[in-house]
Amino acid sequence: MAGEVLLEQGETILRLYVLPPDRAPVGVLLPIDALFEVRVQAALRLWRVLKGRPSGRDPARLSSDRISRLILALRTLDGLDDGVSQREIAGVLFGCEVSAGDWLSHDLHFRMKRLVRFARVLRDGEYRRLLLHPFRGR
Repeated sequence: MAGEVLLEQGETILRLYVLPPDRAPVGVLLPIDALFEVRVQAALRLWRVLKGRPSGRDPARLSSDRISRLILALRTLDGLDDGVSQREIAGVLFGCEVSAGDWLSHDLHFRMKRLVRFARVLRDGEYRRLLLHPFRGR
């Protein structure tokens, strides 16, 4: 009987599509296409789980640094939408008050410019690329 099977090991959940016949040797069919590298990683994770070993890192999981940057970008957009200046947003986000006179040459000024640019790109539709992670470059 063909169908979808969920294989769970701890926090790891692998979704498999099983083809008949039952009790046949297990094999993996990997099309050689743009996602081949991702498919190989998934097959290795499956093999590890079947052998009772830790599955390894999930390639689709965002890193903690990436998550932190996305949170900062969203908070920046909230501040900008409320009419708050970039200097004031930087003070809240990074806990460092910078005087108006020092702002233009301060490191936080340049950091905020990059963060605002990233946040606006996300707002303008690039957030959809998150749905393609880790496949977005393929």
